[in-house]
Amino acid sequence: MSTTEVSPARPAATSGTGPAPARRPRTFEQANRRLKWAMLSPALLFVGLMIVFPLVYTVNLSLTDAFGAVNAGKGYVGLRNFTDALGDTRRFWPAAQRTLVFTVGAVVLETALGLALAMLMRKPFRGMRWVRTVLIIPLLTTPVAIGILWLLILDPTNGIANHLLAGVGLPRQEFLGSVSQSLPTLMLIDVWQWTPMMTLLLLAGLTTLPEEPEEAARVDGANGWQRFRYVVLPMLGPTLATALVLRAVDALKTFDILYATKGAGGGSDFEVETLNVYAYGLTFDYQEYGLAAAVLVLFTLFIIGVVVLLRRRSGRKTA
Repeated sequence: MSTTEVSPARPAATSGTGPAPARRPRTFEQANRRLKWAMLSPALLFVGLMIVFPLVYTVNLSLTDAFGAVNAGKGYVGLRNFTDALGDTRRFWPAAQRTLVFTVGAVVLETALGLALAMLMRKPFRGMRWVRTVLIIPLLTTPVAIGILWLLILDPTNGIANHLLAGVGLPRQEFLGSVSQSLPTLMLIDVWQWTPMMTLLLLAGLTTLPEEPEEAARVDGANGWQRFRYVVLPMLGPTLATALVLRAVDALKTFDILYATKGAGGGSDFEVETLNVYAYGLTFDYQEYGLAAAVLVLFTLFIIGVVVLLRRRSGRKTA
């Protein structure tokens, strides 16, 4: 007797495509990202306006013959203010030269002294907290107060500096009262004030360096200078480059201590007149607002050029 095999029934085919899959809900990360930008947008808009508006206004003012009052009637003169500034060999170019000399001299000394102090403070020692506290005192003092303090110390007649020089048999100096000594003296004052900042920045970089490469160099017989020159300094390169750029930009913009010690025009013979002091004098002493704006635009371009140059050089060295 034969048996018949019964195949299992196939499921009936359903007509149509069926219900569409539900849309994937927004993830927490997406919502958080949008909320972040929503919270930041007012601050970003405010900062953007505070940066863009002064720049646009200054560039626009530099193309006019504004004089006497900013709101007074003025006409557009194109690039005449820029050509007048660049053609001024009596005030503009000497001020640009002093700006560069002051910046290079001060930053080089601050970097060298800051690196030396950072290397000395690299290893913990007794009283290290007190030393760090004393180091930051110049940073906590306002530049105007520092200028007045050094005016008293370096006074040619009653200043303590000349009394100390006379005590060791050295001749008295004019310091800030001398046309030739004013700029070097102010450079040294700047070094006194800002070397601690370079020290702290470089010390922070040194504390993050690994100890293994230096230990390996010591085992291989390298002396202290060789370990510093070929091991520590290359590893410290990025931190050193960043500190150098930050300090150079800040030194280029120095104004308050120059004005506090030498007054309007940077002295009777413009001996410490930098581009900042020159632009200030054009604005508030001579009320040549168009020319002053052109000088500030040129000064801004000069600062940008210095930053780009320093970043490129530091990039080559750290590559």
